[in-house]
Amino acid sequence: MPSSHLRVAAAAAPAVRSARRALSVTAAVLTACLAAWSGAAGAQIYRCEAGNGVVEYSNAPTSGKDRNCKSVDLPTITTVPAPKAQPRAAAPAGNAARPDGFPRVDNATQKTRDSDRKRILEDELRKEEAKVAELKKEYNGGEPERQGNERNYQRYLDRVQRLKEDIDRSEGNIASLRRELGSVRE
Repeated sequence: MPSSHLRVAAAAAPAVRSARRALSVTAAVLTACLAAWSGAAGAQIYRCEAGNGVVEYSNAPTSGKDRNCKSVDLPTITTVPAPKAQPRAAAPAGNAARPDGFPRVDNATQKTRDSDRKRILEDELRKEEAKVAELKKEYNGGEPERQGNERNYQRYLDRVQRLKEDIDRSEGNIASLRRELGSVRE
C-alpha cells in the first residue's frame, strides 16, 4: 500500500473513532430513554463513562477502576387511567334490531319494497345468466375461434384468459344473486 494511503487512513482514524463514539452515545441515550419509558419508571438508572470516553447507561452501577458511574435523575412518569365506559341502557325487546329514531315502515309498504327488490334481483339474474351463456358460447370449452387481429398467439391466449375470468366472475355474480333472492321475504 502506498504511503499516501496510509497517511489518509491514519488521518481518518480519529474521525472514525469520534463518529463511533457519537453513535455509541446516541444508542446508549436512546436505550436509556426507552428503558425508562417502557416500565422501568421506578428503577434507578446509572450513567457510566469509561476511561476512553464511551458512555453506557445501566440499571446497576458497573465496577471497574476506569469506570465513573453516576446516578441519573429521571422525571417520574405520570400515568392517567382511561375513563370507564358508561353502560348503555338496555333497549326494549321489540326494538332490539331498530335504532332509536329510525322510522318504522308499515307491513304493506315493506311487502311492496320486498316484491320490488325480488323483481329487480330476478331481472339481474336473468341478465347475468344470458351473459354467461354468451361468454361460454364464445369460450367454446377453452378453444375459442381465433379472430383476425390475433395473428400473434399471445393475443389469442390473453383473450382466452379474459373470457375465462369473465365467466368465473359472472358465475360468482349468479351465485350471489341467488343467495340474495333466497333471503328476500315472501
